Amino acid sequence: MSDTRERELLVWATTESLRQFPTARPAERLAVVSGDASFRRYFRLTLSPADAQPKALIAVDSPPATEDNSAFVHIATELIAAGVRAPKVLAVEYAQGFMLLEDFGDKMLLPALKAAGEKGASVLYFSAFDALLALQAGLNAESLPAFDKPKLLSEMRLFSEWFCGGLLALELDAGAREVVENAFDFLADAALTQPQCAVHRDYHSRNLMLLDDGELGVIDFQDAVRGAYTYDLVSLLRDCYICWPRALVEEWSRFFYERRADASLAVSQRGYAAFRRDFDLMGLQRHLKVMGIFSRLHLRDNKSAYLADIPLVMDYFLSVARLHPELKDMVVLFENAVLPRAEKQLQALISDASGT
Repeated sequence: MSDTRERELLVWATTESLRQFPTARPAERLAVVSGDASFRRYFRLTLSPADAQPKALIAVDSPPATEDNSAFVHIATELIAAGVRAPKVLAVEYAQGFMLLEDFGDKMLLPALKAAGEKGASVLYFSAFDALLALQAGLNAESLPAFDKPKLLSEMRLFSEWFCGGLLALELDAGAREVVENAFDFLADAALTQPQCAVHRDYHSRNLMLLDDGELGVIDFQDAVRGAYTYDLVSLLRDCYICWPRALVEEWSRFFYERRADASLAVSQRGYAAFRRDFDLMGLQRHLKVMGIFSRLHLRDNKSAYLADIPLVMDYFLSVARLHPELKDMVVLFENAVLPRAEKQLQALISDASGT
């Protein structure tokens, strides 16, 4: 065992697994599954004999000082009731920050998409659309925190603080800061004018799991908010971990729009042209945030693997921002000040992080 919390988690998870499955023989050790971009850690507790109960459960170390475990439990319950395959919460210890969950296995959507390629990915995305539509319809948006303007702005300012100032050591003068803040303000207002619904906030190929029964499981949903109807879709289709041709993204987004418009008068009245603009602008807000978060993970949390994903996020941002005249000053700043320094420094940082 690597630390005291892990030992305490094993004792607690063993006790709770026996309470749930009295004939089980829990393993004597936890196996590391993963950590994510938060302070949560996930472990697998194997159970035997396998024919008497699940083969394994997931024990979660989720420190209450940093993680909202009550939100996780509440949202998981609502998602399951809505027909979304979220992991069942079998036990929870709020004071310690321990949870015992149904095990969704290790098959993330991401490698399946890469293996499927352009010809086969549509079927997988259609399953993800179904789950997203169920989430948007089934979660009570009014009970969720509002993804309001202060929150939208604070997320985008991670770009200024951690990507520009931290990772690139790029000092923006007063004129540049004004350009950046004007862009932030424009994107925040654009998000708030969209139809609002329940938003997962991290709906992408690493948080969707291919289950043994063929269904798609949804994880990492505890930060759900009430926000823009395009947020989760752009997280999925302009995914920070995989890129598709623009025409294919257009085809998939149109398919989703038609499904969404059938279920929502507000969406159908808004029209497809507005939807495409909403989709673009929401993606720009998210990708500014992500550049900051990936930089912070490297600089503050010593999680450097995300550096390799920043170039794709930068490309998403610049290619889309160029399509919107309201952002012409931001595009010029990004092209002339940010991009040259990022291209030079990121290559070295990524090489150092990978040991090559």
